[in-house]
Amino acid sequence: MKGKHNTLYYWAFILPSVLVVLAVILIPLLLGIGTSLTNSDGYTAAFTGLENYQRLLSDEQFLSSLWFTIRFSFVAVILINVIGLGLALVVTQKLGKVSTFFRTVFFMPNLIGGIILGFIWQFIFVRAFEGIAGATGISFFSGWLADSTTGFWALVIVFLWQMSGYIMIIYISFLANIPKDLIEAGFIDGANDWQAFWRIKFPMLAPAFTISLFLTLANAFKVYDMNLALTNGAPYGSTEMVAMNIYNTAFYQYQQGYAQSKAIVFLALVAAISLTQIFLTRRKEVDL
Repeated sequence: MKGKHNTLYYWAFILPSVLVVLAVILIPLLLGIGTSLTNSDGYTAAFTGLENYQRLLSDEQFLSSLWFTIRFSFVAVILINVIGLGLALVVTQKLGKVSTFFRTVFFMPNLIGGIILGFIWQFIFVRAFEGIAGATGISFFSGWLADSTTGFWALVIVFLWQMSGYIMIIYISFLANIPKDLIEAGFIDGANDWQAFWRIKFPMLAPAFTISLFLTLANAFKVYDMNLALTNGAPYGSTEMVAMNIYNTAFYQYQQGYAQSKAIVFLALVAAISLTQIFLTRRKEVDL
């Protein structure tokens, strides 16, 4: 009887979570796959098989958006983790209350929504930068959002500003758990600060890399609101990311079946990259 009661309690506890996963993830995913096999415009739909997926191979705007998103994610993931780890190392020094102040300041941008961030930095790039360019004659500050190259870096800068403080907190939590006697033993053996970091702290941060890389990858690939507010894909769709391309296809061009096929391919790509990253970084944790 006791075993039956335990089983009943077990299912009673997990049933709400299972229902939420079904309602929010699995059922919409299955419906989305079904819709991707039709020519749905949101009102009517007819089965077309794999026609939408074949069409993707010749969709230059989608492929351009996909390549732009991959480049953005690659650059952003590396820079955010480097900056986040650097900030974590700085604020974990014995600086007293100053350390707490800097932790708060660095984390604050993460509390601001992507739309607001986009508009704030749009003002900086358009008003402030153009004002500096006009006053000094330095062309570097001119037309940041009017060019695809500088527009790319504008998006990277804003994303770095938003995410670096968040990733910093993750690294701080893992740095705090590194045994101090291990580091002291390294110093006793003659290690300097750099050697203590590279030989002791860095390998011990392997679990933090797994978490941080996954979070930054996921967030970088699904950027939409910041892209909308900052560049809206301009000029001529050259800074349009995949999330925006899918949204525009579904709700501006009313090709929801085709948009769903884009979303399914995008989901498969992000899942493959994320799982590969987790597999590779987990192996480093095992080797410690």
